[in-house]
Amino acid sequence: MSSFSLFPESASTISGQVDALFFFMVGTSLFFGLLVAILVIYMAIRYRRRAGDTGAGAEIHGNLQLEIAWSIVPFVIAMVMFYWGASVYMTMARPPDDAHEIFVVGKQWMWKLQHLEGRREINELHVPVNQPIKLTMTSEDVIHSFYVPAFRIKADAVPGRYSTAWFEATKVGTYHLFCAEYCGTEHSQMIGRIVVMEPNEFQDWLSGETTVADAGSAMVDATRSPAEIGAELFVARGCTTCHQGAAGVMGPSLAGLYGRERNFADGRSAVADEAYLRQSILEPQSQILDGYQPIMPTFKGQIDEEGLLALIQYIKTLEPNEG
Repeated sequence: MSSFSLFPESASTISGQVDALFFFMVGTSLFFGLLVAILVIYMAIRYRRRAGDTGAGAEIHGNLQLEIAWSIVPFVIAMVMFYWGASVYMTMARPPDDAHEIFVVGKQWMWKLQHLEGRREINELHVPVNQPIKLTMTSEDVIHSFYVPAFRIKADAVPGRYSTAWFEATKVGTYHLFCAEYCGTEHSQMIGRIVVMEPNEFQDWLSGETTVADAGSAMVDATRSPAEIGAELFVARGCTTCHQGAAGVMGPSLAGLYGRERNFADGRSAVADEAYLRQSILEPQSQILDGYQPIMPTFKGQIDEEGLLALIQYIKTLEPNEG
């Protein structure tokens, strides 16, 4: 089907599953649509009114077997679609543990992307073939949608929260990247490309000269990794004053925090993931840790989205034996 212009090239591990489900649903719909249309035409001709008809039809008392059949068959088909769709969705929703993570920030009207190694790109993403890629996405302004037709992935980048998507490209080449959510006057120009490379070529590219992002970002130095930039922000914003892990400090140690369950003063609890860390930085009074006072100031408006991603990435790297 790749030569048929209505369908983009299939170039990821999940695209075949998505296409199979799509064609099954289309085929099922066409089959029953045609069956109903043919039966309607047949019944209209077979039981049309003829000359001499009195207008009174024969009594019909129903057919239990037929009624059971036309209830069970659609139910079974619907459950097959549901189970199949849920299975594909769960596969798409759970990135592999060994996925290469990339941060994505949508902004009118561009995509800003950064690799963990520090390499940054705008409206372009280089990835190795046959390597799972995890995208952690957010937006600086309005809702955008990261859409790569050849990979069959589409996920919204929403301001104020993090969303994830993943793919594993199976073919070397260049593929279209679109914003699939109307985001303003230049929405149609918010396009880019995904460049899939051989692993050795990707490593050569990754270690090459980096592209510096726009000057309005807190992370204009593209030669350093997000964790390194986050470490600098951690010190510059005074986080070490309360979170250095020493006795007598006013805040909890952040070493080994990521992935652990946190208990709050109001009895609630939450796992310390990216969303939790983001909310703790921007809205610290919304979740007060049990045993601590609500004294942490908000950093809303002081750190941009890329700075937040870098700060969170640094916190994720802290081990329990570190200061």
